[in-house]
Amino acid sequence: MKRHVIHTDNAPAAIGTYSQAIQVKDTVYISGQIPLDPSTSEIISDDFVSQAHQVFRNLAAICTAAGASLDNIVKLNLYLTDLGQFAELNLVMQEHFKAPFPARAAVEVSALPKGVQVEADAVLILENDF
Repeated sequence: MKRHVIHTDNAPAAIGTYSQAIQVKDTVYISGQIPLDPSTSEIISDDFVSQAHQVFRNLAAICTAAGASLDNIVKLNLYLTDLGQFAELNLVMQEHFKAPFPARAAVEVSALPKGVQVEADAVLILENDF
């Protein structure tokens, strides 16, 4: 199996032993993205909505590096430290995605890296036969 590493300076560098994304054939697996500013590696804000927007901007940057866009995402996993912010997250997501939306899971977790409030990972397909 051949794997190709996808990397861009327009998304935060990995803060552990992982790649930003890995491509296998026409499928790209994007590692969890947290709301870090790619240029400083600092948390963008303490505000949940600002954090959510940054997570989607980071995902979009990696999609672009793979030759795709957020529209190519077929599966999105969201991790929140408070599911009470789920409605806000849906509103933010509508600003970054259009129908048909990807399949999605939203999971409340006790903590996320660097104390952020939201993280997302994704799977995208580079070619669409539909």
